[in-house]
Amino acid sequence: MYVVCKEHLEIGIDQFVDEYEEAPDIIDLEEAHFAKWDPPRTCEHCDAEPRFLVV
Repeated sequence: MYVVCKEHLEIGIDQFVDEYEEAPDIIDLEEAHFAKWDPPRTCEHCDAEPRFLVV
């Protein structure tokens, strides 16, 4: 699972495919809310606000 900003979405997808050898699901964090999980405050690759969850 990777939490990334819009700029680093492609990198997150590439990392997922390299690790799991299958296409990920992309969840827009502006549209989805989780009862028992809060996303990190920053992208895994920079200090920007995360926008997508790559799972």
